[in-house]
Amino acid sequence: MHRLIFIFFIHFVFGMMNAQNTNLAPSKSVTEDYFGTKIVDDFRNLENLKDPLVINWMQSQTNYSDSVLNKIPNREYYINKRTEFDQRQSFSVNKINITENGFCFYLKKRADENTAKLYYRKGFEGIEKEIFNPENYNSKSHKKYLINYIKANYDGSKVAIALTESGREISEMVIYDLKSHKILPDLVTNCWPTNGGGISWLPDNNSFIYLQFPITDPNSDLFMKNMQAVIHKVGQNPKGLNVILSKKNNPNLKINAEDYPIVKLPTYESQYLFGYIAGATNFNDTYFQPVNLINKQNQWKLLFPKEEKINGFLVKNDDVIYISEKNGINAVYSTSLKTPDFKNPNLIIPSIPNEVINGLYQTKSGFVFSSSKNGVEAKLYIYQNNKIENLMLPFPSGDITVTSQNNHSDNFWINCAGWKNDDERFRFDIITKKFIPENLVPIVEYPEFKDIIVKEITVKSHDGVDIPLSLIYKKDLPKDKNNPLLMDAYGAYGINNSPFLDMTFMLWALKGGIVAIAHVRGGAEKGESWHLGGFKDTKPNSWKDLISCAEYMIQENYTSADKIAIWGQSAGGITVGRAMTESPDLFKVAILTAGIVNSLRIEAMPNGLNSVKEFGSKNIESEFKDLYEMDAYHHIKKNIKYPATFITTGINDPRVAPWMPIKFAAKLQADNASKNPILLKVDYKGGHGGRDLLLKQKYLNLSDVFAFALWQVGHPDYQPKEK
Repeated sequence: MHRLIFIFFIHFVFGMMNAQNTNLAPSKSVTEDYFGTKIVDDFRNLENLKDPLVINWMQSQTNYSDSVLNKIPNREYYINKRTEFDQRQSFSVNKINITENGFCFYLKKRADENTAKLYYRKGFEGIEKEIFNPENYNSKSHKKYLINYIKANYDGSKVAIALTESGREISEMVIYDLKSHKILPDLVTNCWPTNGGGISWLPDNNSFIYLQFPITDPNSDLFMKNMQAVIHKVGQNPKGLNVILSKKNNPNLKINAEDYPIVKLPTYESQYLFGYIAGATNFNDTYFQPVNLINKQNQWKLLFPKEEKINGFLVKNDDVIYISEKNGINAVYSTSLKTPDFKNPNLIIPSIPNEVINGLYQTKSGFVFSSSKNGVEAKLYIYQNNKIENLMLPFPSGDITVTSQNNHSDNFWINCAGWKNDDERFRFDIITKKFIPENLVPIVEYPEFKDIIVKEITVKSHDGVDIPLSLIYKKDLPKDKNNPLLMDAYGAYGINNSPFLDMTFMLWALKGGIVAIAHVRGGAEKGESWHLGGFKDTKPNSWKDLISCAEYMIQENYTSADKIAIWGQSAGGITVGRAMTESPDLFKVAILTAGIVNSLRIEAMPNGLNSVKEFGSKNIESEFKDLYEMDAYHHIKKNIKYPATFITTGINDPRVAPWMPIKFAAKLQADNASKNPILLKVDYKGGHGGRDLLLKQKYLNLSDVFAFALWQVGHPDYQPKEK
């Protein structure tokens, strides 16, 4: 018997060396009954990533995909251009921290470096000093570490540095002390600050609060469960964790296992801590307690429940000033912190027609708030002395981020970005009411982009709703059905698909193509109502909006069906996966990078219980129907001609389980009736898309997408030569 199994295994391994169409995935189907509906899952066995057959099939698919991609001419164009752009910008800066006393901390990467280092200076004009290089961290392990988060304390004497390896995102933190100029012995493990609300330093400048993940193994059933807010005191090594908010310690708050109990101290002088029961939701139950009771259990009092639909607030004197989406009205209100009354608040900023207020930032004399129109046109206002003033931005911007300094200063900075312009930083001068450039990097010119234009339009969807559509292309490009079109869509979690200088989009336009970003429902482009328009039972609007946008581009003679490539990442996999399964003849190419494509199995993923809040639970009959409807995997049908499809996943992905894209690839290969290639590539160094990857690996992955799409839409520069 053992000999027969061994012979079968050898034949299977050798079989994997054949062409893709003879290398179908091993299949063990499972049939499940959901409220009287029987669902067959043909490739449930592929969820076991430790099965040798699954391991070998994944590797063979990756090898085959590489062999195909390597034959595409000009594949190096993308990597070469990205490298050239990097070298043109002698260095880049991000994650800027400005302390209460004006110290400036930031990450800086030179053009010839693959990772960013940590620097600081005293004020904008101060002398720059390098203080930490991740390449020197834990060098004996031979692992490649990146800094993915920094947070300085209030006086700039210490800075917490989070480090991650191989796209895992989960981090460990070290503390750099500027007085001794060295890394302290403290090592904070089991953290994920980029996904856990960051850290919050306390007024002693020697302690901070962070979200602790008890289990960090993505293969464990307890991964991303029972997280807890804890205090770390620098220089102390207690036997246990100092937990201040958790499911176990605060049973009266009814915290679920999948919830994120995040605690923040908003300012150095704040008299209160704020606790958020967060997760994959826009609105949270929010609590508060006096700072001086920080080490006492169960002192949290409810400030407001999630039903108030508050998505941002600040505390000024004794007032809570907040943005609310309650009753479908986007406006700014205030109430007393000592006697909060969210049922009868004071209206400060009424709803602004055709704009969504999306950020509040405190200053000495009042506050600043930002808004956007259709998610692509940013505006900025200042509120002082009960008056609102619209501030003239340095240039029209698709997106802005705001950073204020403290309660005793009117200083604030903005970063402006757009589809065509790179991020630029300005300081607002309260006296002149003007923005003064304060870039820590030289502004780089891209003369190649001067003839590229951006056009913002709206397209009628299947139900008559106007869908914002951003178009990027060369100004002299004729309307021609031969134009390659790359369509990007997301539409989930109430996240805005904001404009930024995406070099992949720019390079596509330089190659004579059109880029279209479809701002489909499920995102935040038009506020919470837009989110709810692509949420659970309304989720079909997300992919129907994309389909309508594609049909519009064909009707207006911008392109034709055999020239369209659609691209979805993460939750965008639902939008793109269902668009290609509902209208397979409308697209030539589908690209799914780390995509959610088997939504009926969301609860089996490590972060699945959080995702239930956005998409639904299979254990509720109505939500089971919603999940099934948005499940691209289960909508693949036999003998249907599907588009050429490129599917990727990262083996270290903590957000979307790698088996989900793998199953989708297997079923698509088995059932597809067209001759279009269906490629699966597993990144054995990567995680969720391009997060926390070394630049070389990130560019290589993007070059695969770029080359595959242009090859399949027939671009002459990317056609393999027949031997």
